[in-house]
Amino acid sequence: MQHEPIGVFRKSSYSNQEGNCVEVAHTTASGRAVRDSKDPGGPYVLFGARAWGSFVETLKSDNGAAL
Repeated sequence: MQHEPIGVFRKSSYSNQEGNCVEVAHTTASGRAVRDSKDPGGPYVLFGARAWGSFVETLKSDNGAAL
């Protein structure tokens, strides 16, 4: 399986100081890659642009209550 090239990962602005963080990077297809900040060399999950947009809109619309 060929992986999409990804940009530089950055920590979420909502990450806490105890290390429970996720990092996000842009993909070449306007999607996002997400990984655990405690394992930067580990796996990441790719989300297409449409899936990522739906996720973000859900968080905005109900302050994350759906999660």
